[in-house]
Amino acid sequence: MVCQACGAAVGEGVHFCSRCGAQVVAAQPMAGQPVYANYPPPMYKPAPRVQRNLQLLGILWCAFGAFRLLGGLMAMFFVKMMWFGRFGDNWEFGHHGGPFGPQWMAALLPVIMVAAVLASALALLVGYALLTRRPWGRVLAIVVSVLSLLKFPFGTALGIYTLWVLAPATSGMEYDAIADRS
Repeated sequence: MVCQACGAAVGEGVHFCSRCGAQVVAAQPMAGQPVYANYPPPMYKPAPRVQRNLQLLGILWCAFGAFRLLGGLMAMFFVKMMWFGRFGDNWEFGHHGGPFGPQWMAALLPVIMVAAVLASALALLVGYALLTRRPWGRVLAIVVSVLSLLKFPFGTALGIYTLWVLAPATSGMEYDAIADRS
């Protein structure tokens, strides 16, 4: 006899499988009918981890890129309004840029904008590479996810999720197979 749950061989007269503990029911074949109890049941085989998560990763990276660009634009707007006195005369720093001076802050605005655009462009590029299954997408995603770990909380969560999906060596082989099919 064979256990219907795990397919292990079970002796006659045994009521429970010694391998999985399932109750063994003796098969009573009808005359002329084949005995299917001797075959192991088909096992559900889920899709591999990279294949299951690649589409979601691509979408999340695109959304994160848009989020980073919006955050950079808001930071640039806030710095400009705060340091150049656009909040009114009653604002603590007034029209003269506060204790640091408007020259220093004027030089900071392009830096904020360039950093925001570069960070969002990298995130959007990772999203594009993962969605279109580019061969270089996995390496770029791992590098950018390590960099995004510092951007708490969303960048950290997305970086950990990306590393969990793409960093193992088996994931590399699976991603390469997916990229080759595309």
